[in-house]
Amino acid sequence: MENRKACLFAALCSLLIVASFIDSSESASCCMKYFKRKLPCKAVKGYNIQTINGSCDINAIIFHLNGRFVCADPLKVWTKRARKCVDERRRKVERILGERD
Repeated sequence: MENRKACLFAALCSLLIVASFIDSSESASCCMKYFKRKLPCKAVKGYNIQTINGSCDINAIIFHLNGRFVCADPLKVWTKRARKCVDERRRKVERILGERD
């Protein structure tokens, strides 16, 4: 009976360790605060949209720069302009590649 309790306890501890690791790894990929300064359009390579969910507490635009990521407030005017710039650049590239076919 003692052996059974020890096994159950060990299994429960293992489950808690794995669950805490999953939570911490998810939160590591979430924006926790916004970058304050404006980014020049030419520095932005792309972006992702973060929405509020179980592990992310704020809505954010995650801008991809050379070698790093920057979190921005999606409601700021400069953020909207940077997204528009990236989208226009992407459309231009797609149009050029489409003409080659």
